Amino acid sequence: MNMHSLILRTAGHFLLPLLLLFSVFLLLRGHDEPGGGFIGGLVAAAAILLYLFSMDTESARKVLRVDPRDLLGAGMVLAVISAIPGVFRGQAFFTAQWWEFTAPIFGEMKLSTVLIFDIGVYLVVIGSVLTIMLNLAEAED
Repeated sequence: MNMHSLILRTAGHFLLPLLLLFSVFLLLRGHDEPGGGFIGGLVAAAAILLYLFSMDTESARKVLRVDPRDLLGAGMVLAVISAIPGVFRGQAFFTAQWWEFTAPIFGEMKLSTVLIFDIGVYLVVIGSVLTIMLNLAEAED
């Protein structure tokens, strides 16, 4: 599936880290403003797909470093785990919980089950899109 285009290969190498960084930005911004796990996951998957189109399937799998199905499974586990803490506090399933703590370098921070759920969605979207697209690319080869 190598296009043999110098421009596409250069763009793929240059844009991959920028798009991945932007996807993390969208993920972390999501529970306060537009964005979140779904759109962040789509941007991350698009970054890997751009690399796939500029190089080949094997190179894209090397950049990914894990099987996309493993990302899908890990995301599902995180999404389910995020629903449980509310039950232990006597609240409804999937009730958002917030924890405040102080980190040595960053100072006061807040962690929520909403963020854990968004990370799960992020991983599920990346895993499912890349599983489909990599299998289609391999079938074409």
